[in-house]
Amino acid sequence: MPSRSASTPKLSPGYAANMEGVAAVERALAIVEAIERAEQPLTLTGIAEATGLYKSAVLRMMVTLERRGLVLRQQDQRYVLGPLAFRLGRAYERSNRVEEQLAPLMQALVERGTESPSFHVRQDDETRLCLLRFDSHHSTLDRVRAGDLLPLKRGAAGKVLLRFGTGDAAAFGGELAEYSFGERDPLCGAVAGPVFGPGGQLLGALSLSGPLDRFTESAVKKMVKPLLEACETATRNLGGVWPATRRAR
Repeated sequence: MPSRSASTPKLSPGYAANMEGVAAVERALAIVEAIERAEQPLTLTGIAEATGLYKSAVLRMMVTLERRGLVLRQQDQRYVLGPLAFRLGRAYERSNRVEEQLAPLMQALVERGTESPSFHVRQDDETRLCLLRFDSHHSTLDRVRAGDLLPLKRGAAGKVLLRFGTGDAAAFGGELAEYSFGERDPLCGAVAGPVFGPGGQLLGALSLSGPLDRFTESAVKKMVKPLLEACETATRNLGGVWPATRRAR
């Protein structure tokens, strides 16, 4: 019988339990996320259906969430995010300075005639969150908005988040940009690059996206250079170090 490796210590029951998290907190956050994703205020029944929780459990959670200001019950008994959610969002912006640094760079890309710039961060193992979005001056646009949850494993921005999010030095070999031609949406094309923070941490992916028929070879070539220049400027402004320049493929 093989013996346990000396380099793999056995976890104590208490430590293992702590790593599982707290079920009540998980359920409460699931409720908040369901309200955040909804396109309109939700009833208790709607929240229960979205989370898979019993209405009685949702109601108990709501008492605390309302008291702390994370959700708000309207007069029609439907629920929306409360003022604490807004304050948390503003605190995130203050601590990360992401919008402050990226918004002018993204607007400058629009003025240069590129496709629509978006900034994406990893949400979980399956999704990414569009944190910022500016529409291009073109008459037709792709359907991406700030706050949208998109698949992590499809699309140019997702490729960047997966490739550079591990911190593996091998990820920096070759070109820094990633491309997508109809992967997430068969009618959409995109090109994306990484934005790094202090210590080489990947902060997110800056992408340019739009209708696929405008992503010709010549158009993509024109967009890659200003996109990566914006990624480099954002990286330096946010305290990161930009990798050595790579040739676009």
